[in-house]
Amino acid sequence: MEIRNIAIIAHVDHGKTTLVDKMIEAGNFLNERDRPTGELIMDNNDLERERGITIVSKNVSVTYKGTKINIIDTPGHADFGGEVERVLNMADGVCLLVDAFEGPMPQTRFVLGKALSMGLNPLVVINKVDKDNCTPEEVNEKVFDLMFELDATEEQLDFPTIYGSAKNGWMSTDWKKPTDSIAPLLDEILNYFKPPVIEEGNTQMLLTSLDYSAYVGRIAIGRLSRGVIKENQNVILTKRDGAQEKHRIKEVFVFDGLEKRKVESVTPGDICAITGLDGFEIGDAVCDAENPEPLDTIQLDEPTMSMLFTINDSPFFGKEGKFVTSRHIQERLHKELEKNLALRVLDTDKADRWMVFGRGVLHLSVLIETMRREGYELQVGQPQVVFKEIDGKKCEPIEELTIDLPEEFGGTAVEAVTKRKGEMTNMAPKGTRMIIQFLIPSRGIIGLRSYLLTQTGGEAIMTHRFLDYQPYKGEIPGRQNGSMISLEQGTSIPFSLNNLQERGKFFVMPNENIYEGQVIGENSRAGDLCVNVTKTKKMSNMRSSGADEKVRLAPPKIFSLEECLEYIQSDELVEVTPKCLRIRKIFLKETDRKRSGKG
Repeated sequence: MEIRNIAIIAHVDHGKTTLVDKMIEAGNFLNERDRPTGELIMDNNDLERERGITIVSKNVSVTYKGTKINIIDTPGHADFGGEVERVLNMADGVCLLVDAFEGPMPQTRFVLGKALSMGLNPLVVINKVDKDNCTPEEVNEKVFDLMFELDATEEQLDFPTIYGSAKNGWMSTDWKKPTDSIAPLLDEILNYFKPPVIEEGNTQMLLTSLDYSAYVGRIAIGRLSRGVIKENQNVILTKRDGAQEKHRIKEVFVFDGLEKRKVESVTPGDICAITGLDGFEIGDAVCDAENPEPLDTIQLDEPTMSMLFTINDSPFFGKEGKFVTSRHIQERLHKELEKNLALRVLDTDKADRWMVFGRGVLHLSVLIETMRREGYELQVGQPQVVFKEIDGKKCEPIEELTIDLPEEFGGTAVEAVTKRKGEMTNMAPKGTRMIIQFLIPSRGIIGLRSYLLTQTGGEAIMTHRFLDYQPYKGEIPGRQNGSMISLEQGTSIPFSLNNLQERGKFFVMPNENIYEGQVIGENSRAGDLCVNVTKTKKMSNMRSSGADEKVRLAPPKIFSLEECLEYIQSDELVEVTPKCLRIRKIFLKETDRKRSGKG
C-alpha cells in the first residue's frame, strides 16, 4: 500500500481541525464502526475543547483509493510553535490552509517558513470561500508573494491550489463551482505528493513524539526513514549529545484511524509507534544495532519568556490540592519537559523555586492550567522576558503584532501600542475593519490583549509571533493603579465591601475566605491600599428605624488565569489551586513589605 505523510499547517482558526474531520469522513474504513464521528475529533482533551484551539500535534490515518494518508494536525498559535517544528520532521509534504477572507497571517508565515526551510512542498487550500466579501484569487496571489519572500525554490512555488469550505464539506479546483465532497482535495494530495522516496540502507528513525500508556509505559513515535523495524529487534538509540545505548524493541504499532494497530514489522516511510525503549527523548534516533547511522536531531527556536514557579505557601495551602510539595511540582515539571520541547526548567538557589522558560504567556498558562486540573497547588510570578547580550548590547525579543479591529478603534490601538514602545509598519482597511501591523517588544504585549478587548467591546483580534532580538527599547510604563490588600484573615463581609466600593474595584465575592496580604481589588489611585473587609456591623441597640440602607454591591471582576498573569506586578504572585485563583503579595505582612522597600 502506498503511503503519504501530510502535515496540515495554518494560522489560528483557519479551519485545520475541521478539515481533518472531513478527511476522516471521506476515508474508507474496513469496519464502519471504527470510523470516528463528531466535531473537532482531533481536539480530544478538555482544555482544547474549552478554548476551541489545538495545543498538541496529533496524527490520524485515512485510507483513500487504496493509499494510506497519515494526517498530522498541528496547533496554530505561535506559543505552540515547538509542536509544529517537531512534527514537520514526520511529513513528506504540507497542506497550507489559508482563510479566503483574512489571507496569510503572522502564524501562516511562521509555519510556512519552517516547512519551506525543511524542503517540504506545499499544497495550498483556500478555505472558507463561503464567507461574505472574501477574495480567494487575491489570497492565492498573497500566498505566492509570501512564499517568494521566504525564499521558496521554483519547485515549491509551482504549487497547486484547491478552494472550498471545510465546514460545508466541499473542495474544488474552482471556487465558483462548488462540489458535494472533499474528494478533489484528497485526489490532489495523491497526485501532487509523490510516495516517499526510500533510500537504500539500514534502519533509521527519528523520534518526534511520545505517548504514554499505564500498561507499557512510554511509547516512542516517529517516521521510519529507511530500513525495517520489527518486534524483538535489537537497535541502538542515539541521544542528542551523540551517546549510544543498546535497546530491544518489544512491540510495534502503526496508526489506523485514531487507534494504534499492532503489527509485526513496518514498511519504510510509514509513521509508527514502538515500545521497549527506556529513557528516550524526543529528537533521539533509532539506528541499526550493527552499523548505527544517526539522523540530525530536531532544531528548536529559543524560549522568549520566563516565569517563577514555587510551592504554595499561603495560609490556605493544601486545602484543595492533592500535590502540594516541592517534590511533586519538580517531578511534574520534569515530566512535562519530556514531551514539551520548547519548555526549559532551571533550578534556582532555593529547592522550592524553579524558573520555567517558554514561548509566551499562553504556552506557560496552558501548563499551569493542566497542572491545576491534575490536582497541583503552586504559585507563579510575573512573566518576564528573556534578555540577551549581543555584541555587548542588552537586547530583547521583538514580535510582529497584527491587530484586527473595527475601524473606529484604530486610533485607540495605535496609541496603546505606541505607549508600549511599538512601531506601526502597516495599516490596511478590510471591509468595516482595520488590520494594523506593528513591531513591538514582547514585554509590551503582556496585558495588551485585555486592555484592547475592554476598549473595543471584545471585538479586537490580536495575533503575534516572535521575530528576532533587537536592542533594548527602554522602560515601558506598567499598571498605573495600585492594589487593595486585605489586612486580616477572615471572610469578606458585604457591609465592609459596600463601604469601600468608592476606593476601587473588588476581585472577591461577598462571604469569600480571604487572608492577610491577599490582593482583593484594584485601587482607584496609584499606590497600594491596605483595607479590612472582615469588619462586621456593630450590633448595638442605638439604631434609628430606616437608617439601614440596602447593600448594593457592584459585581467583582473575575480574572481568568492569563488575565491574572498579565495583571500582577513584580512584587505579587498568583496562587493557583484546583478550585481558586488568588493574587497575593510576595510579603504578606505590611511591615515586611515596608521593610523590603515595596510597601
